[in-house]
Amino acid sequence: MSIPDLNLLITLDAVLTEGSVARAAARLRLSPSAMSRALARLRETTGDPLLVRAGRGLVPTPRALELREQVSQLVQDAQAVLRPASKLNLAQLKQTFTLRTSDGFVENFGPALIARVGTEAPGVRLCFIPKLNKDSNLLRDGSVDLETGVIGDATSPEVRTRTLFRDRFIGVMRQGHALSQLTMTPAVYASGQHVLVSRRSHSKGPMADALKPYGLERDVVTTVGGFAAALALARASDLIATVPERHTGNMRAGMHSFELPFPGLEITVSMLWHPRMDADPAHRWLRNCLWEVCAGQLGDHETEA
Repeated sequence: MSIPDLNLLITLDAVLTEGSVARAAARLRLSPSAMSRALARLRETTGDPLLVRAGRGLVPTPRALELREQVSQLVQDAQAVLRPASKLNLAQLKQTFTLRTSDGFVENFGPALIARVGTEAPGVRLCFIPKLNKDSNLLRDGSVDLETGVIGDATSPEVRTRTLFRDRFIGVMRQGHALSQLTMTPAVYASGQHVLVSRRSHSKGPMADALKPYGLERDVVTTVGGFAAALALARASDLIATVPERHTGNMRAGMHSFELPFPGLEITVSMLWHPRMDADPAHRWLRNCLWEVCAGQLGDHETEA
């Protein structure tokens, strides 16, 4: 079956609306002869004369009257589809965005982001879910609108990214810990008992590599899957946690934090989204809110890639 020329819908709408070949031609900026040829094609396609002579004018056939409203709506709908998106009205926006965030992100940046979103778009709701891996399928299938975290080998190359901030690892222990009274050296750091943050049970973590040049090794007493759990254990025991400084700022309140006594590991935290959402006005607004919240708290300024 051949595909009909959909441009004929615009011609048909003009003919049925104007009820005159001459006026339809003027409306579409066509010559009268071009309009007559277009009308002939319409008659052939629809199998109906559409307009017939009545005295000095033309009158629509029953089929034309039947089509008039339907064709008009089709043309309006098509024009709306092809028209650039209207300006975003945040006051009327009602939408729930799902954000998959790395451990500690909500605790530190969630309050400011929720406040910002609530002020600008009261009808918007945010749903935060934990990021347990770097798989990009949830972005791809639309289950998640936006992610935060460190870009890795498992991150799909198709996703768009923007740097939020750079972070460094520091050591954390409870106030009054015996080691907090000493000058922190690699040997002092290694002499304590540690809680390791890792999702892989056999991993020793990047700090193991940092201690190798000193011939030292940490005594890892327990392993947990996130920074919040590590800090909770360190707060209530003599365990030492090694966590990203900025990512855990609020969660470390009331604890003793110290710089690592050796070159530490730095990470870059980014937001990630699927390219199909790149031009969506509401999604762009949310990305800008998240970036400004992070930049405002941390003083970092990056450009979108």
